Amino acid sequence: MLDPAKPPGIFIHQYTGLPRGPAFEHWRERAFGSCGLDVAPSHGDSIDCRLQVSLVGNIVLGIPEGASAQFSRTQGGLADGCDDLVLIAAHSGLVRVQQNGHTIDLAPSQMVLADLSITGSVGHTEQDRFTTIRMPRRALLEINPRAEEKISQLLSDGAVAETITRYHALAANHAPHLDAVGQRLTAQHMVDLVGLLLGTDAEHAALARGRGHAAARLDLMRADVMSALGRNDLSLSEVAGRSGLSPRQAQRLFEQAGTTFTEFVLEQRLLLARKLLQDPRSRARKISDIAHSSGFADLSYFNRAFRKRFGSTPSELREA
Repeated sequence: MLDPAKPPGIFIHQYTGLPRGPAFEHWRERAFGSCGLDVAPSHGDSIDCRLQVSLVGNIVLGIPEGASAQFSRTQGGLADGCDDLVLIAAHSGLVRVQQNGHTIDLAPSQMVLADLSITGSVGHTEQDRFTTIRMPRRALLEINPRAEEKISQLLSDGAVAETITRYHALAANHAPHLDAVGQRLTAQHMVDLVGLLLGTDAEHAALARGRGHAAARLDLMRADVMSALGRNDLSLSEVAGRSGLSPRQAQRLFEQAGTTFTEFVLEQRLLLARKLLQDPRSRARKISDIAHSSGFADLSYFNRAFRKRFGSTPSELREA
């Protein structure tokens, strides 16, 4: 089903029950028909699965949840010709992945590259959780020509893996809101990160770091700022640290994007304050309260910065 609270690029497919009957077949076709996956319980007799699928450019981000589901690429399903590659990232428990009879168990923060052109399976329970990044084979081979050599191998590069995990969470929930250009760039950044994780050659690694890793970290820092605008003690060192960067490295990324950390935070706080001032539901709120909730500790400074940015005082904007 399409969740009306989600943008068009985010789909929620949910099913609880026995793996047979019209309702099951309808759910399976809608959720997995595009890549020929079979679904069965991972334990017990029933399936319990809630799958979020986010379409971002040419990649698909999956977040499966629930107590029992096993996803399999069987010999019969290979007839569809799909040869996409899938990065499976474990988040909790022990995630068992099988490829052509080879089994690998993933502990949290470990990842493996799976191939949809061969048979394989992966399952989840309430304790064993994972996410997926499905990407065109050609897109990954462009950034890492030897990517196929890493299929079914245990992958665990701390810094890059952590960035992939955080960027996946950000992109899965926010990237479908972006326009086509923004989605394409986000998808490219994600593929670049996967290429880095696999360990590419020096030339491609430099490209992936500059185009993908840096961009992903900047996106993550921006998201951190946006989620904490109301805190007037928000600092560059704190935001940088959460992305594994020094303050100097973080500042350089903001500068390469044409701004500074301070300028970005101020701009977002002013935009938030303006939005609240124009919201009829905030009509009864004092301007000082709106300033404070937007991260401004000094009301005089807020008034000066607001007038400089928008050409009117907060009270004038509210009256207008």
